[in-house]
Amino acid sequence: MTRNIDQEPFSTTKGDTIVSPDTIADIDSSAAADARADAADKTEFQIFMREWFPYIIFFIAVLLFRITILINAVIPSESMVATIQKGDHVIGLKSTYWFAEPERGDIVVFHAPDTPETLYIKRVIGTPGDTVVIADGKTYINGEQLQEDYLPEPMNGDFGPYVVPEDSWFMLGDNRNHSLDARYWHNTWVTKDMIVGKAYFRYWPPVKWLY
Repeated sequence: MTRNIDQEPFSTTKGDTIVSPDTIADIDSSAAADARADAADKTEFQIFMREWFPYIIFFIAVLLFRITILINAVIPSESMVATIQKGDHVIGLKSTYWFAEPERGDIVVFHAPDTPETLYIKRVIGTPGDTVVIADGKTYINGEQLQEDYLPEPMNGDFGPYVVPEDSWFMLGDNRNHSLDARYWHNTWVTKDMIVGKAYFRYWPPVKWLY
């Protein structure tokens, strides 16, 4: 018996699999739904990036600034009284000495020579090549008296002479009679690689510039 092709249901053959028109329609509908879902996902992502990307960049910039440039320290002792009080919150910059050397009078944050895991904050008194002598309550640099109006009281004891080596600094606390500093350390000098940065101002309690 000969079949009339016009009476045969239309079919598409792919290999050994026969796909009916209904199946093709289902496939097309599913593909369109997937495309719409992908487009919706892309739109949501684009909206998210437009709204939040500036905040993400700002957060990363602040984080990098905090890690690489900013010093935020709470003072644990009275060694820098009256310039800095115990409990003061101090801001400094690590970048200050990237292209410059510490100068006499700078207030510096550094790794303690005897205990490198500990951070100290002291004032630079002697710079490379200086000879420092403390006598009769006064400090002398290369034979000349150093004016130190920041001292809360006259110093007790005589110390020195200290001849500061190259790439080294001589650090003292402002509260000389209550400061563990270069006069008492086993390793007297602070070298450049120990220095973290320069302290600039106290932000709590009330703001105070340190210079």
